[in-house]
Order: sequence, then structure tokens, then C-alpha cells
Amino acid sequence: MSRLLHVSSGPYAPPVPARELTVVSADGARLHAEVHGAEDAPPVVLVHGWTCSTAFWAAQIRELAADHRVIAYDQRGHGRSPASPACSTEALADDLEAVLAATLEPGERAVIAGHSMGGMTVLAASAREGFREHAAAVLLCSTGSSRLVAESTVLPLRTGRLRTALTRRVLGSRAPLGPVTPLARRILKYATMGAGSAPHMVEACARIVHACPRRVRHAWAHVLALLDLDEGVRALAVPTEVVVGSHDRLTPPVHARALVAALPRCVGLTELPGLGHMTPVEAPELVSGRIRELVTTYTNSAADADVKEGA
Repeated sequence: MSRLLHVSSGPYAPPVPARELTVVSADGARLHAEVHGAEDAPPVVLVHGWTCSTAFWAAQIRELAADHRVIAYDQRGHGRSPASPACSTEALADDLEAVLAATLEPGERAVIAGHSMGGMTVLAASAREGFREHAAAVLLCSTGSSRLVAESTVLPLRTGRLRTALTRRVLGSRAPLGPVTPLARRILKYATMGAGSAPHMVEACARIVHACPRRVRHAWAHVLALLDLDEGVRALAVPTEVVVGSHDRLTPPVHARALVAALPRCVGLTELPGLGHMTPVEAPELVSGRIRELVTTYTNSAADADVKEGA
């Protein structure tokens, strides 16, 4: 289990949940989940990315929980969810389905936001019955469906086999990240954030990422290196918005544009100038605003459609 090293004050300090629960996935994996806000408020589900935890969504939880029911969970091996020998996109989809079933009423629909590997989790689950029952709309932040290593620009080399091979070794390294030092902050900022990111944003991300156990980081890096969820993109039938930073080195804008071209119901692409991979932290108000707009537009219309269908 990871060491919880997140910040303890400011906008990126994780709020205290109204309720915590343990969700059991299809293979018995136990997932830490949190519910923030009123139980009768419109639901939002937040799915974090590789090496992160529920703490990554602190700004969105704080903003949205005032008038939404915000559900967040730690992916297996991350945060307070124990590691599991099963590391696959199928396991990610199982976990999301389990969380939706445990936190939403039958037929209740939520806006689901996924960042990085969280977006890939959504794509992995897009054709599942449990996902389709509960998804009203989706926000995909800084994510992709395939060719993650080949398209990564973390290493400033020309596109080709050498860059791909070296990138795979860097991202899949078993080396411990160690304590959060000034050098560690600079490395993380270069790899994952825009040059103009404020120090408190970098600090929050560094503490979250460094808390991820290296064995978990390595295991999921292998899954991401082999990722192919292009079919999942085409199966994502609900209204979907895409957000990406123009300087994202892990999932560059080429991925966002490919998603937009393939999604059956894309409702918008926002490319944020100068920002990197950590868009929910780097642009918290914008990401929260996009989620809020999706709730307003699609959860009400989904409920209305259900009423009409049942009439």
C-alpha cells in the first residue's frame, strides 16, 4: 500500500469525505472509495491516473461537492487500495463497474471524469453493461487509447525506434523515486507539467506521485506500454468531452485529436496552451467547470429521457 504523502493545507489538500467504503471488485480486489457531498445531489465519478490517488482530485472534490455527490476511488495498488497481482485493462474496467454498482442506485447516471490511466479505465469499460447503465457523459483529461510510448515526448529525441525504446525503459523503471526533493520536483515538473505551473501545484503532484510504490508503478507502466483501447473509443457511446494540455509530454495532443476523430459523440475538445499532463491540477477551475457543464447538460436530459421512455 502506498505512503500517503499528500499536502495537508491549501487547495490541493484532500477534503474529508462524507463517507468512505471498501468496494470489492470482480476478482476480490479491495478498493478504497470516498463519497463527498450530499447523497441526493447529482453524482460525479472521478477516476485518477497512473501513480496517483484520490488526492489528485482534491481541487475538483472541494469545488464540486458543494452541490454534487462526488465519488472518487483509488485504483488498485494506488492510494489506500491494496496492490493486486492482476494488472490489466480488464481489471481496471472491472473495478470501475464495481465502484459504479456500489455507489449509484440502479439506473442512476453520473458524469464520469477520467485523467490519464483513469481515462483509459473509462475506455476499457465503455462497452460494459454496468458502465452503460450508469454513464450519462464523460470527460477525458490528458489521455490516449494506444501508442502511448511511441508518441510520448518525455525524451527530446526524434520520433523513431530509439526514442520509443528509451522511453519504455524510463517510464517502466523499477528505480525508487525517493523523497520529494528540489531535484525531484524539477524532474516531475519537466515530465508532467507545463513550465508555468505554480510551485504549490508541483509540490502537490510530486507528493502524490512519490507516494506510489515502485512495484505498482512498474507493473502498470508495463500495461500502459502495451495499451490498445481503440475499440473502446468507438464503443464510448455517451457524450464525451476531451481536455489536453498543449505541452503534455506523456499523452501529447495527437492522442486527444485521435480521440475526437473516433468518438461517436464527441461534444468538444479543449487544448490548454502551455499546460502539461496534470490538467486537473494545472487548470482546476476549468476542469471542474467542464464537469459541471456536463452534469447540467446531460444528467438532467438523461433523467428526462428515462421518464419519457417509461411513460
